Amino acid sequence: MILRVALAGLAAALAGGCASAKPATNATVSDGRYVMGTVLEITLVGPDESALREALDELFALAARLDRLLTVYDAGSDVSRLNRSAGRGPQAVDPEVAEILRRAIAHARLTRGSFDVTVGPLVALWIDAAARGALPGSADLARARGRVGAEALRIHDDGSAELTRPGASVNLGGIAKGYALDRMLPRLRARGIHRALLNFGQSSTRALGAPPGSEGWRLLVRGPGEGFLGVIRLRDLALSVSGSLGQWVEIGGRRYGHVLDPRTGQPLSRRRQALVVAPDATLAEALSKALLILGEEEGVALVGAQPGCEGLLVDADGGRWTTPGWSEDVAFEGRVALAAGGTREPPTD
Repeated sequence: MILRVALAGLAAALAGGCASAKPATNATVSDGRYVMGTVLEITLVGPDESALREALDELFALAARLDRLLTVYDAGSDVSRLNRSAGRGPQAVDPEVAEILRRAIAHARLTRGSFDVTVGPLVALWIDAAARGALPGSADLARARGRVGAEALRIHDDGSAELTRPGASVNLGGIAKGYALDRMLPRLRARGIHRALLNFGQSSTRALGAPPGSEGWRLLVRGPGEGFLGVIRLRDLALSVSGSLGQWVEIGGRRYGHVLDPRTGQPLSRRRQALVVAPDATLAEALSKALLILGEEEGVALVGAQPGCEGLLVDADGGRWTTPGWSEDVAFEGRVALAAGGTREPPTD
């Protein structure tokens, strides 16, 4: 696993080894476009600039197509149609929708229910609570929790999908970006492109190869509060960064984050950030949410047990926990070295 950190100035928000001279035979093209609710930034390196630009267009078109299939904000999407048909039998869906749903079911089992795309009823409940400025009632919370659970989501042999519980609904916001990045890699390889950085809003990233003259793509990573954790150098790996209070609402003088624990129905309220590196971006996204929810013992152990995966959990007060292999490959700014194996780092002054 190749993952190293090089400390850099805070101004280096994103660097692709630009300090090293590029061989004359390589061209670099970059573009960013709004899709899936954020900006997708793509950088490609290869010998033919026109071919790279054609690849850019293909990748952005792929992301836009997946967005149309997977979004819950379009009544005509496959996922919206599936949600409306909950409890009424199987529904035909695009093969890629069936594939991401299969992966979502597997990841729900892997994460012991801490990551679950059937969390839709709870998301709707808390959106309504935020709009009213009042916490959900216990009966409403219990009703929504009763509609959540990956066991209610089924993918049949013919590729159709089914939500068996009336009122159940799927929300793929937690892994759709990672899945889109994973689907881009075969397109790049088919075009003979082996150096690329694909970045969804700095929360889900996939690196292919490395820029010329560098061991990997360098990314500046923010912390859970103010400031930065360091610069990660990424090669042939995915990175997911999830924060508990990246988005939040205030109800009764208390902040509630957008990440929900499907098992309790409650949003996270402690300011934390989870980083997970993994062989693919879909898995990294699921594990980063699970790490936030399961915490410094169960979450760290879960991530560390997955082949090729490492994780870091950071508290806003300075507490840090890592998987055993993280400290071997990663270094951060700070006066106290990270402890490995889930050991807490004392808060800094």
